[in-house]
Amino acid sequence: MAIIIACTLIIILASVWIVKQRYQAARRLPLPPGPPGRWLLGNAMPKSYAPFQFARWTEQYGPVFSLKQGHRIFVIIGRHQAAMDIMEKEGANLADRPRSIAVHETLSGGLGVLLEGSGERLRRLRRVLHAGLQPKVAETYEPIQTSHAKNMILDILNDPKNHQGHAMRYSASVVMSFTYGKTTPTSYTDPEIVAINKALERFGQAMMPGAYLVDTYPILRFVPGYLSQLKAWHKEGLARYNRHLDTVRRQMREGTARPSFARFMLEHLEQYQLEDKELGYLGGAIFGAAFDTTASAITFMIMAAAIHRDAQARVQEELDNVVGRTRLPTFADQEMLPQVTAFMLESLRWRPITLGGFAHRATKDIIWNNYLIPAGATVIGNHWAIANDPEVFPEPHKFNPQRWIDDAGRVRGDIKSFTFGFGRRVCPGQPVANRSIFINTALILWAFRLSENTAAKIDTLSFSDTPNIHAAPFEICLTKRIDENVVRELCAREK
Repeated sequence: MAIIIACTLIIILASVWIVKQRYQAARRLPLPPGPPGRWLLGNAMPKSYAPFQFARWTEQYGPVFSLKQGHRIFVIIGRHQAAMDIMEKEGANLADRPRSIAVHETLSGGLGVLLEGSGERLRRLRRVLHAGLQPKVAETYEPIQTSHAKNMILDILNDPKNHQGHAMRYSASVVMSFTYGKTTPTSYTDPEIVAINKALERFGQAMMPGAYLVDTYPILRFVPGYLSQLKAWHKEGLARYNRHLDTVRRQMREGTARPSFARFMLEHLEQYQLEDKELGYLGGAIFGAAFDTTASAITFMIMAAAIHRDAQARVQEELDNVVGRTRLPTFADQEMLPQVTAFMLESLRWRPITLGGFAHRATKDIIWNNYLIPAGATVIGNHWAIANDPEVFPEPHKFNPQRWIDDAGRVRGDIKSFTFGFGRRVCPGQPVANRSIFINTALILWAFRLSENTAAKIDTLSFSDTPNIHAAPFEICLTKRIDENVVRELCAREK
């Protein structure tokens, strides 16, 4: 017995010694290289379009580089393989977010999901999001997405100049339907869409570097009135979210509630341990995020088609061969439409909707290529630089959907797309969003031939400096590929 105890103690002491040695070795490792900073103050962060400057530093300092601001360390990932090694393989150690007093704790009242730190609350919220948005559930939204995509074709026929507004209306309609089961807006000037846009603009303003110094100097949160505007915006947004949720509650009592994410939450409160104060914001946050990104993705797809006519023509040849011109493409056609899917994937790579990604926080030391990413560091996967990695995407500035097609003519499965984020913080709405982008790509390119107005060239790099980017207004020229009467008959507007 004494021998067993002695052996056990030796094993424990040896294990402790090994862990200690590894920890000390890790602490002796350097940070990834990066631009020199100012004495004491460290590096100055880019004040605008940070992902572009980060991409330039990636070219200069390598796939992973570091910045310092006072005691804070930032590590930026700018290449595809490094993102796989760090953001994906170390996903458990990067599931946390840096503290956000301005946006998360104040503007979102600590109720949002996007900037919530790791822990039990995040796990609870992610579980219900995955349950309500997983692929099998996302399939049930396809009729809604198809119906409103057909409405968008009619909107473009009736008013082609406002194609960006139509994408907003489509997105708001679909997201309102699957979030709340609500009769949806019919115009991009609908008050509900205007209110959502205003809320998203406020979020973008608050997220801008330096907009609120309280995240650098937390003591400022105690200054009377300093955060009053953010608190007022939170109160306004929460009231709007709760109104939608109360409508679903009333419909459930009356027996008239349609299937929706809000209804799903209300029916499974105990199963997912949801608190009443979380419900309105959880539904509203999904609504805002999905509306914003889907509308932008459709807009950039339209932009890509107008400029890259050869790539558009290849998709249309496939549509003619598989679908023909007497019926509409559907989700059932997707496996036979690899060119449509490739065009969609390339659009998302060419102009990533979330240009710079959202910051993660390392909860443990991470060692990569003999460099140390220390616990507590802010880690950012720069979508723009990763999507332009020449080793994975040769000639990255060229729009080339064929990079997603293998030798057998199928969509490649060996390239990881990071459009929707990384690791354990990947967007749970990805299955729904991809379906919206696919059906709109298929229908729009089936119905129309798009081109650029030579007298009003499109600036493809003119977009907002916001967390989720929005293209500046641009003009397209449109030619009908299918007889207009046929299109109108097949797309007869549905409510």
